[in-house]
Amino acid sequence: MPAFVALALFFLWATDQSGYPVTHWAPGGLLILGLLAITAVLLRERLAEMPLGTRVALGCLAAFTALSYLSILWAGAPGDAWEGANRTLLYLLVFALFAGWRQQPLTAAILLGAWTLALSCLALFALLHIDAAASAQLNGLLPGGRLVYPSGYANANAAQWLMAFWPAVLMARSPRLPWALRGVLAGSAVLLAEVALLSQSRGSLYATPVMLVAVFLLLPERTRTFAMLVPVGAGIAASAPAVLHVGDRLSREQVVAGTLHHAVLATLLSSAAVAVVVSAGAAIESRRTLPEPSARRLHRATGAVALGALVLVIAAGLVASGNPRTRVEHGWDTFKGGYGANSTSGDRLLSGLGSNRYDFFRVALNEFAAHPVAGIGADNFQQQYLVHGRSSETPRYPHSVELRTLSQSGLLGSLLAIAGLLAALAVAARAIRSPDPLARAVSAGAVAAFAYWVVHGSFDWFWEFAGLGAPAFALLGLACSLAPSPGGTGTPAASGSSDEPEGTGSSDEPAGEGGRRQGPLRLVALGLAVALGLVMALSFAGPWLSQLEIQRAAKSWTSSPSTAYSQLKTASRLNPLSDQANLVAGSIAIRLGQLERARKEFSKALSRTPNGAYATLELGVIASNRGEQAPAIARLERAVALNPRDPLTVEALHLTRQGKQLSVQGFNRAILLEGQRF
Repeated sequence: MPAFVALALFFLWATDQSGYPVTHWAPGGLLILGLLAITAVLLRERLAEMPLGTRVALGCLAAFTALSYLSILWAGAPGDAWEGANRTLLYLLVFALFAGWRQQPLTAAILLGAWTLALSCLALFALLHIDAAASAQLNGLLPGGRLVYPSGYANANAAQWLMAFWPAVLMARSPRLPWALRGVLAGSAVLLAEVALLSQSRGSLYATPVMLVAVFLLLPERTRTFAMLVPVGAGIAASAPAVLHVGDRLSREQVVAGTLHHAVLATLLSSAAVAVVVSAGAAIESRRTLPEPSARRLHRATGAVALGALVLVIAAGLVASGNPRTRVEHGWDTFKGGYGANSTSGDRLLSGLGSNRYDFFRVALNEFAAHPVAGIGADNFQQQYLVHGRSSETPRYPHSVELRTLSQSGLLGSLLAIAGLLAALAVAARAIRSPDPLARAVSAGAVAAFAYWVVHGSFDWFWEFAGLGAPAFALLGLACSLAPSPGGTGTPAASGSSDEPEGTGSSDEPAGEGGRRQGPLRLVALGLAVALGLVMALSFAGPWLSQLEIQRAAKSWTSSPSTAYSQLKTASRLNPLSDQANLVAGSIAIRLGQLERARKEFSKALSRTPNGAYATLELGVIASNRGEQAPAIARLERAVALNPRDPLTVEALHLTRQGKQLSVQGFNRAILLEGQRF
C-alpha cells in the first residue's frame, strides 16, 4: 500500500508539469518520507534479510546524497545546491521505499500494471483533449507542432509516455497475466508510442533503437518479446504517418482541425486493433499447451525469424540512411553547428542533431576538468554557462544525467552513483532470471522503464523532472524487491526459530544482560533515526514553503506592497541559502520607485550568491541612476564578466562608460520586453 500511494503521487505529478516545480515535488518528498517511516515501523525487516546488492546500492546512493548536501559548502549558488540535494534525497527515499521490502510477484505486477495503465489513460485523455481543443488553443498545446501537454516540455512529454511503453510491451508478453489484460497492455503500448510521437522528440527517436537492442541482448524470453513487438510495431506503423502529418501541418501554421482528428482516430483504431489481436492470441495460448518437442521447435523457428527480422531492419536502416560514414559525419556536424545546421526541409525528426547541447556538454566537461574531485556543486551549472557558454540560451542544467553527475559532483560523486546503480541493477538482474515467470515479466518491464529514463536522459534534463526521475528509481527498486533474499529464501535462519530469542530466557543470565545492553542501543538508534527524519523533513519544507511565500508575494504586491514585502521576508528566512526572495523584493521595489530599498535587497541577494549576474547588473544600474559613476562602472564590468553575452548588460556598461546616466525604470522595462520576446 505505501508503494501504491507513492505511484499515485507520481501519476499526479505526471498530470501537471511532470513534477518539475519545487512546490510539487517537495511536499511529495515529505509524503514519501512519511510512507518510508510507516513502512519501517510496521514491517521490521532485518537488514541481513535484504540482498547484499540492495544494501550496497542504498549505501552508495546515500553517500552520493550526502555529498550533494556537502556541495552546498563550495557551490557558487548555495540555494540551487540545496534544491538539487533535496531532489537527490527524494530519489534515494523512493528507491529505499520500493527496494527495502520484498514484494510478491502478484503485488508487484499490480503496482507496475496500475502505473502503466494510469499513464495510458492520461495519454488517452491528452489525445482527446487536443482533439477537442479550439484552434486558438492548439498553439499552446502543440507549439511549433510539438505536443507539450501536460508536462510543459516536449521531450519530457515523450519520455513520460515511453517510460510506460516498455512495461506495457514486456508485461503483455507474459502468459501469467489474463488474456484480456495482455491485450489492453499491447493496445496501450501503441497509444503511448503514438502520443509520444506527437511531441516530435529527436531524443526519443535515437533512444528507442538503443532500447530495442538492449532489450533483445540483455533480457530473456526474446521469442516472446519479438512475438509481441510484431503486432505492436505494426499498429504503430499504421497510424504513425497520420500522427507525423499533424506536426508537419502545425509547424507550417496551417489549419489542422481535420488533420488532427484524423490522427486521433487512426491512433485509437490501431490501438484497438492491436488490443483485439493480442487478446485473441493470448486467449488461444491460454487454452492450448503444445507438447515439449513442438514448443522447442516453435521457439527455435520464432527465434530464427526474430534474428532475420532484426538483420533486415538494420539493413533497411543502413540503406535508408545512406553511407554510414557520411551519415555519422553529417550528424556530428549538425550536432556541433547548433540549430542553424539542421536541414530546413523535411521532417523535424530527420532534419539533423542541431541544438545547443554540444555547447552545454562542452561547458559541463570543462567544469569537470576544472573541478575533478567533488565538482562545482549540485545544480550549479547555470552560472558557469553564463560565463563560459557561447549560445544565446541560459540553461540551468547541462542536459545530460551523466554530465550533470560528473560536473556537479566530480569523480567522487560519479563513482558513488555508478557503484550504487550497478549494485541495484545486479540485484534486478537476479529478479529478471527468477524461476517465477510473473516475477521475470515485472522485473523486465520495471528495469526497461528505468533504462529508458537513463538512455534518453543522457542527452536531456530529465533528472530535474521528479515526475520522471522518481518513477524511474521506484521501478528499479521494485525490480530489486523481487530478487531472492540471501540463501534463496525469504525467511533466513537468522530469525531464530530454533534458538531462544534474546532477552527472553529467564534462566540464561548472559542473554538477559545482552537484552539489557541492546535496549539502550535500540533507543539511541531510534532517536538518531527520528532526528534524521526531522532534518530531512525540514530540508524539504524550507524551500517549499519559501517558494509558496514568493508566489503569494508575486500576486499581492500590486494591491498590497507591504504584505508582499512581509511575505518575501518570511520566504527569505525559510530558505536562508537562496537569493530568490531578495531578487523578487528588489524587483518590486524598482517597480514602485523605491530605489534605496531595491539596492538593499539586491545587496542581500549578492551576500547569498556572490556571483549573481542579475543582482550585480541591477546594483550597477541603480548606482548609475544615482550618479555614482565609478561604482556603477565597477558593478557593470562585473556583470558583463558574469554574463558576457547579454546585450542589455553590455549596452548598460557601454552607456555608463560614455558618461550617460541610466534610468532604472527604463532599463527594467527593457528587461521585461526582452523576457516577453523570449
